[in-house]
Amino acid sequence: MGRSVRWPLLLIGAGATLVGVALIYLAFTYTTVTVPTTGGTYVEGVAGYPHAINPLLAAYNDVDRDLCALLFSGLTRLNAQGAVEPDLALKWEASLDGLTYIFHLRSGLHWQDGTPLTADDVLFTVGLMQDPDFPGSPDIGALWRTVQVFKDDARTIRFVLAEPFAPFLDYTTFGILPAHLLEGTRAVDLPSLDFNLQPVGSGPFQVSEVETQEGEILSVLLRPNPYYYGAKPYLEGVRFRFYPSYQSAFRAFQAGEVEGVGRITLQELPQAQQEDELNLYSAPLADQVLIFLNLAKKDELPFFQEKEIRQALLYGLDRQGLVDRVLSGQAIVAHSPILARTWAYHEGIRHYEYDPQQSRALLDEAGWVASSGASVRSKGEQALSFTLLASTDPVQTAVAQEVARQWREIGVNASVVSLPPLELRDALERRDYQAALVELALPGNPDPYPLWHQTQIASGQNYAGLDHRRISEIIETARITVDPARQAVLYREFQELFADEVPALLLYQPIYTYGVHEKVQGVQIGPLMTPSDRLATISSWYIATRRVIVSQAEMQRR
Repeated sequence: MGRSVRWPLLLIGAGATLVGVALIYLAFTYTTVTVPTTGGTYVEGVAGYPHAINPLLAAYNDVDRDLCALLFSGLTRLNAQGAVEPDLALKWEASLDGLTYIFHLRSGLHWQDGTPLTADDVLFTVGLMQDPDFPGSPDIGALWRTVQVFKDDARTIRFVLAEPFAPFLDYTTFGILPAHLLEGTRAVDLPSLDFNLQPVGSGPFQVSEVETQEGEILSVLLRPNPYYYGAKPYLEGVRFRFYPSYQSAFRAFQAGEVEGVGRITLQELPQAQQEDELNLYSAPLADQVLIFLNLAKKDELPFFQEKEIRQALLYGLDRQGLVDRVLSGQAIVAHSPILARTWAYHEGIRHYEYDPQQSRALLDEAGWVASSGASVRSKGEQALSFTLLASTDPVQTAVAQEVARQWREIGVNASVVSLPPLELRDALERRDYQAALVELALPGNPDPYPLWHQTQIASGQNYAGLDHRRISEIIETARITVDPARQAVLYREFQELFADEVPALLLYQPIYTYGVHEKVQGVQIGPLMTPSDRLATISSWYIATRRVIVSQAEMQRR
């Protein structure tokens, strides 16, 4: 009888041993990890208010652009390097002569109401931009009026250009509108459409709720678009709350009203860095701050005609010091008119590092000297003195004043005059200025034609009045060259000539800073073509999580 009792005990012991071994094996080969899951609503505070949530009207309002970036899709979109990549179009081909582009839509595309998205919607949207009464950006309307558009089939669109135009692909990033909802709409009627506050798009999100008070929009709630072709977001909602300023949006975070701040300005940055629960994300913005020198005023400003003087002015600027002291390090010193880290940037471009000794030597050699006891250099009766215009924006004014201070140390007098932004732009348009500190937006194709070609001196955007035939020839050729490799070669020569001529004084590329509560995970931003690109990876952001069992081998692969 004793033997009959011992066998079960032995079996139980063996079983317990096996279970123990199995548990040890599992402990060493498997583990649990936290992974994102669907759920949670992210609330962001932004400065400004929506006017028209319509991609054809959003060019001049950052809030509209933010919303349109999540609600609408284009044939293409710009990546972080400023190159064009597929969006609704799966692929495209360009003819060898650069005149014909054929786009192929993805299969199974739908609008947020479930209606199929087809080539008809593309033709309808282009037709609105071609209308002479198109109320959107004038350059967009002007370009599309030179293009013929054809529907080859329900998923194929053909564009025929009047002449080769390398930046054309940038113009295919426009958000497409639904023809089935807006059929019969004229371009002139676009600003007054009810659609602009109740939009239907094809992007990753759709409008779920618009909160208003006494006619003012307080917030807009977005929900995932169930028909979106791309990755489905983890967030079950994104709410934008609107505030009159960046400062008030930041205060809303401090008060717990929002979980993100659309932009952290330099004024708020020190406070933001003290917020333990606020993660800050920074990336270069596709803008460039520079000083235009009015080269067209040859009699009034003869010193700007001398290349050596322009070079001396740049050598005389401690741009890194300016970035560190005035901008709290939130910028990158610019060395080329083409943005760093973009596909056309020339890494070997000549750098003008701060060298006041070289600056003074160039000025002396050119005959601009400071007579005994004088603080400002002169040549004959002409003093090396001019007016430097800047925006009344506090940062821009502070930058201009620091530039003027540094120039005084080499005997150059620049008197800073601050103007409201619209007045500053008007002065540039009228060419009624001597020097002007300006911030330019340079997203997408680096086409220098508008800013630096001879034909743009009188009425275009060549505000500096650069009249250089070889530079004009290069950018003319680049504009009609479809091959990106050949374009890059041309842009390299353009950058080298620009660095030698110094027709404008390049200062810096601003850094954009964005704040998000630490509970929101998966946030990433790279170089931004526009501020709305901070939302480009939002499908990967998450608040809710769950635990799953994975093997150690899989963990190592991660």
